[in-house]
Amino acid sequence: MDKLHILFLCTGNSCRSQMAEGWARHLKSELIEPYSAGIETHGLNPLAVKAMAERGVDISGHHSKHVDELSWISLDYVVTVCGHADESCPTLDGRPPVIHVGFDDPPKLAREEDDEKIAFGHYQRVRDEIRTFVESLPQAIEK
Repeated sequence: MDKLHILFLCTGNSCRSQMAEGWARHLKSELIEPYSAGIETHGLNPLAVKAMAERGVDISGHHSKHVDELSWISLDYVVTVCGHADESCPTLDGRPPVIHVGFDDPPKLAREEDDEKIAFGHYQRVRDEIRTFVESLPQAIEK
């Protein structure tokens, strides 16, 4: 069976899409060839790396990529993980189906917190929500 090529797309490819790629590689590598990218590039968020490392998933070698860098890949699905990416999703070669599964923005929520532990808790919660979604793949997106 060929692996599904899934792109996790976010605004800056710094946190949520990186987590989703990391979980997909960790949990579903026999079924999915995951990629992540952004409509912009904001750099890899170190707190996303830390949150994933807590669960034994190393994304420290990832880097923030613009969606155009992956134009050579024949995608089966695009999963937008934030509202802005869903609203601004470019038309990709082959016109793969775009599925929106929105998650809260940990960096934005963390900026609003005075307590560092509470701020990091947003990363941990979203990390776990993304894991739950990835565990449901590919059934959750195949129709």
